[in-house]
Amino acid sequence: MTPIDRAAGLDPADIDPSDVEPAEGATARTAVVPDSAAGRRFDAVLAELFPEFSRSRLAEWIKAGDAQLEGRTVRPRDPVRGGEAVSLNVVLEIQTDAAPEDIPLDVLYEDEAVFVLDKPAGLVVHPGAGNPAGTLVNALLHRDPALAALPRAGIVHRLDKDTSGVMVVARTLPAHTALVEQLASRGVHRQYLAVVVGALVSGGTANAPIDRHPRDRIRMAVRDDGREAITHYRLRERFRAHTALECRLETGRTHQIRVHMAHLKHPIVGDPLYGGPLKLPRGATPELIEALRNFKRQALHAETLEFAHPLTGAPIRCTAPVPADLRALMDALRDDQRAAQQAGR
Repeated sequence: MTPIDRAAGLDPADIDPSDVEPAEGATARTAVVPDSAAGRRFDAVLAELFPEFSRSRLAEWIKAGDAQLEGRTVRPRDPVRGGEAVSLNVVLEIQTDAAPEDIPLDVLYEDEAVFVLDKPAGLVVHPGAGNPAGTLVNALLHRDPALAALPRAGIVHRLDKDTSGVMVVARTLPAHTALVEQLASRGVHRQYLAVVVGALVSGGTANAPIDRHPRDRIRMAVRDDGREAITHYRLRERFRAHTALECRLETGRTHQIRVHMAHLKHPIVGDPLYGGPLKLPRGATPELIEALRNFKRQALHAETLEFAHPLTGAPIRCTAPVPADLRALMDALRDDQRAAQQAGR
C-alpha cells in the first residue's frame, strides 16, 4: 500500500501518473489536481499529490510561495476547484553536515527503501555537542551518502546510547514519510527485553504521562501534565530478586520504558539515570555480585521490530539477538537462582 492509498482523500485512480513528474533528483515538479478533489484544502491535496514529502514541509513551501496553484501563491486552506496545475519549485537542501565514517553496521534487512539495523550498546544515534562524531548517523552516511538529503539521515526513531537492538532507517523521502506516519498512528510494533529489579508476579500496563523532569533537564519524569505514554509488559523469566520482562511500546516517549519501570518501583538493572543504588539478593553468588556490579548500562534491548514496508505494504519483522553482556547477566541470575534452590534443599 502506497502513501496515497492510505490517504483519506484522493482515490489513486483519480491521479494520472503522467501528471506527476518523477521525484528522483528533481527540484521542479508539476501535477494536475483531480476533479474529485474539488472543494478540498490546497495543503491536503498537495500532500496526496506529493506523498514523498511531509505535510509540515509542504506547508512551509506553500507559505513561502514555492508551491503554487495555477502559478499563484495561495494559502494552505484555500480550496481547489479541480483541474488546476500545481507547481513545486524547491531545492532539496542537505539535511545534515555530519561526515561519513567507516563504522561497522550490523544490517538485519536491506532494500532500496529501508535499512534495518542491530545497534550495539554504546553507539550514539545522532551527533551532538558531546558526540560530534562516531555516531550511527556518521556510519549511515558512509554506507549510503544519499541519506544526507533526508531528515536526520533517514532515522525515524531512536534508541538511547546504551540501549541495544533493532532500528529502522529510511533510505528515500517516500519511505521516510510513510514510516513517520506509521509511528504516529502506532502501526509499528516495538518489543523490548528488560531486566528489572524485583521479582514481579505478573505483567501489566504502565499508563502514565511523561515529560521533562521539572528540575533536571537530562531526565524525564511521570507528570500529570505530560504526554500520553503507555507501556505493556509481561513476565519473560523470574529470578530470585529480578525479573526479565518483555515490554511493548504503544507510544514512543524519550526514556519511556526506563521511566515507567522506575515509576513502578522496578527500575531497570544498571540504569544510570533511573536505577538507584545497586541491590543484591540475600546470599547472592560471587558471580552474580560481580555481574551486577560490572553491568554499566541499562539492561534494555530492542528485540523485535515489525512494520509495513513503506512502499509495498508487505509486513517486515526483524529480531536482534540478545547481546553477549545481557546474556551473561541473565546466565548469572539463573545460576544464582539454582544455587539458592540447591542450598535450600
